[in-house]
Amino acid sequence: MPGEPSGARGELTGQTVVVVGGSAGIGLEAARRVRAAGGEVVLVARNAERLRQAAEELRPLSTAVLDAQDTARLERFLGELPERVDHVLVTAGSPSYTPLDELDLTAAARDFGGRIAMTLAVARAGREKVRAGGTLVFIGGTGGRRPAPGMAVMGAVTAALPALVANLALEVAPVRVNLIAAGFVDTPLSAALLGDQLEARREELRKTLPIGRVVGPADVAALALHLMVNGALTGATYDIDGGQQLLAH
Repeated sequence: MPGEPSGARGELTGQTVVVVGGSAGIGLEAARRVRAAGGEVVLVARNAERLRQAAEELRPLSTAVLDAQDTARLERFLGELPERVDHVLVTAGSPSYTPLDELDLTAAARDFGGRIAMTLAVARAGREKVRAGGTLVFIGGTGGRRPAPGMAVMGAVTAALPALVANLALEVAPVRVNLIAAGFVDTPLSAALLGDQLEARREELRKTLPIGRVVGPADVAALALHLMVNGALTGATYDIDGGQQLLAH
């Protein structure tokens, strides 16, 4: 079935995963899979109500309401965890699509610099809080790889994250660091961005993607768990887009 977990039930028994952005979409699905694989979760999200609902379902070790863009608070939270953890998955962040003539430079600096700073903050805290051989897994995207109007900031972030992750894998070793670069994923965030164009986008992808369907949160969550359990993987970027990059535009 699409998005079936990559490993056996029980493969994360005795391990703890911090999921930043764990109340919806990819983060919530990943947290479900961690629990199904026998692991414990710490859920972090900025929406208190959604976080409460996720906690009722998943029974996490603990929860925290915070905005991951507040990098000082995020780093402090991770650093103050009472015990070491095995993995940190960061799904927080949203794309920025703004034409140059509409671009606010302060906002652009925040969108680019904030994403880089968030990654660095997690890595710096993770160096001390994640057990040797554990992972830091970040979610990025593929959409900024093709230049287009309105994609300047997004393209810069898309290009920067793989280089950042590769360097961090050396600096925080033996903790492993990997990046998932996702194409369109059918999440609540995608629904919010596309509005009434969502169903048309889904139908277009069903017709054109080589896999014949839309990529969902379960697909990305399955990849995230594979990166956690496969101890040979570090410093790399893993695309998951259903073949979207192979299509002519």
